Parts: sequence; structure tokens; C-alpha cells
Amino acid sequence: MSPLVKGALLLLLAEACFAGIGAIVKFTSGTASEVQVVFFRNFFALLLMLPFLYKHGFSLLKTKRWYLHLSRALTGIVSMYCFFYVLARLPLAQGMLVLLLSPFIVPLIARFWLKERPSRLTLFGILLGFVGVMLALPANYGSAEAILLVGLLSAVLVAVTKTTIRYMSDTEPAVRIVFYFSLLTAALSAIPVPFYWQPLNNQVWLAFVAMGVLAAIGQLAMTRAYAIAPASDIGMWTYSSVIFAGLFGYLFWQEPVTMAWFAGVLVIFYAGYITTRQRLL
Repeated sequence: MSPLVKGALLLLLAEACFAGIGAIVKFTSGTASEVQVVFFRNFFALLLMLPFLYKHGFSLLKTKRWYLHLSRALTGIVSMYCFFYVLARLPLAQGMLVLLLSPFIVPLIARFWLKERPSRLTLFGILLGFVGVMLALPANYGSAEAILLVGLLSAVLVAVTKTTIRYMSDTEPAVRIVFYFSLLTAALSAIPVPFYWQPLNNQVWLAFVAMGVLAAIGQLAMTRAYAIAPASDIGMWTYSSVIFAGLFGYLFWQEPVTMAWFAGVLVIFYAGYITTRQRLL
């Protein structure tokens, strides 16, 4: 299996996990504060990473690029706050679509930072993906401009985070990257928790544990994907999250799935297909 195909499959797994996290965020938003959601997402993900620390020993923590780990944690946590804010206020599929702006930004950042030159077909795929997102958006999408601006900020920060992973992956293994991300985001997000604490029921606690599991799996899969394949070539597969989000939204909240949404999804996946295929030929 080529690195590009393997990277695309890992990214599909990661996006399924992230859509699942989105569904859990929406489920818990009526009971828990956004500060609690962000903290417990990172805390339980950190707990699941501790066995890796035990397996690898403290050698896992040895790094000369701590500044990149800290930078990624800062952009990641701000992106989480923004994204969870959006998910709590929009239908799941609509909220996930906001985040799909990030694949448009990744090749631009990779071009100037990593000197990765996207081909004309990749650029065409990005444009086609943009058309697909526009088709999939609900007709009333423009009625929440402030929320969409927060979502746009989240998308930009996600693109920076993904490109950072690619930049540091030449010396930093995936497990170390994810462990430091979990550790630093858990520590940073713990600071405001006492000021925004709300009582939680058993269902919410179970949901938080599940969110930590999905976060750990998703982060490992995404980190490994961007470590073995160029960000500008597999970033298009981030669009797959809209499929999972639409499915979860329909199953759990009976959110409508329109023909326009299906048409947009088909265009999005075709854009990802031609972008990947041209690298295999």
C-alpha cells in the first residue's frame, strides 16, 4: 500500500472519530459548559496516552522541538474552544461543514511554510471541494455570521495545526506528538474549569470518557497520516467528516439530509479522489 493511500485511510478514520466527538459535544452542550467539555476531552485523551508513556519510558518525552509542541497545543486548544462553541449552536452537519474550510487553507500554509508545491490538479480539487461545501450548506447558512466567523477562525487554526504536524514529523514520532498535545492541552484547559463548573450526570461522564477514546484514536490516526503523506495531498480527505456528521445528525437528532447535501458530498469526494489519484499515476 502506498504512503498516500495509507495516509488517506488513516485520515478517514481520524475524521470519523472527530465527527463522533462533534456528536458528543452536541449531546453534552445542554448540561456541561464548553470549558468542561474542552478539559475532559483532553483529560481523558491524556489518560489513554499514559500506557504509551509506560511502554516507551521517559525517552518518549525527549525532544528538542518543545516550542513546536507548545505551539501546536496553543493553536489546538483555541481551535477546540471555537469549534465546540459552533457545534453547540448549529446542527451537527452544518457545524462540521464550517470546519471543512481547513483543507482549503492547508495547501496554502504548506506552500509557504513547507515549500510543498501543490499541482494544478490539486488546486482544481481544492476549488471543486469548495463548490461541494457550498452545495452541501443549508439555505439558511448565512443567518449566523458571528458563529461562522468563530468557525472560520477554528478552521484556520486547524490548518496551522495540521501543517505543524507535517513540519515536526521528521524528528518527532506520532506517539510523542499526540502525547505532548494531550498533556499540554489538558494542563492549559484545566485552568478555567473551577470558574465554569456545572454539575454533571452519569450520562455526561460516560460521554466524556467516550470522547477521550475517540480523541486519542483520532489524534494518533491524523498524526500518523500527516507524517507519512504530504498535507497538501491528503488534506482533501478531511471532507469525509461531513458524511459522518450527516449520519450522526440524522440518527440522533433527526436533522434533515437533503438532495443538495448529497450532491455536495459527491462533489467533495470526487475532488478528494482526483487529487489522490493523480499522485498515484
